Amino acid sequence: MNKIYSTTILAVKKDGSSVMAGDGQVTFGETIMKHRAAKVRFIYKNKVLVGISGAAADAFSLIERLEGKLESYRGNLVRAAVELAKDWRTDRVLRRLEALLLAMDADHILIISGTGDVIEPDESVAAIGSGGSYALAAARALIAHSSLSAKQIAYEAMKIAASICIYTNDQIMIHELNTGDKNEQKK
Repeated sequence: MNKIYSTTILAVKKDGSSVMAGDGQVTFGETIMKHRAAKVRFIYKNKVLVGISGAAADAFSLIERLEGKLESYRGNLVRAAVELAKDWRTDRVLRRLEALLLAMDADHILIISGTGDVIEPDESVAAIGSGGSYALAAARALIAHSSLSAKQIAYEAMKIAASICIYTNDQIMIHELNTGDKNEQKK
């Protein structure tokens, strides 16, 4: 699979809190087309967060398929992700889709790719996209060496990624699972 540019998505779990953050930049080649795109959303009864990296139309198609799998498997994220990855890898049309998904529920963080990968990291943090490695490194350091909350870690790590990656901006949107009516926190 080609390297996916044009975004940074970060998931962090800490002290019972689960958050996912995404930047807002949309690029076309070397041109910034949009500053505040929503790349993270709730699915399956607001119990799963999913972030997208790659071609938007492809990613939205995959999100719909993941939500269908979640319905079929009664919200079991791991099972739904594995079934989506199998379909994605073996279906002639799906395997041409160029995107990555980062999905999380109260128990799991998963990276899902079209090569059949469903990866659950050992740590309580994962990231995708062109600035993903920067955000991941920053979040790991902040988890290990600060008392910041999951939301604060996600925000600070995304700011660091935005200061390094030209495909990531500082228009950060953070979503938190299990927060009642306050499901979205904008910074």
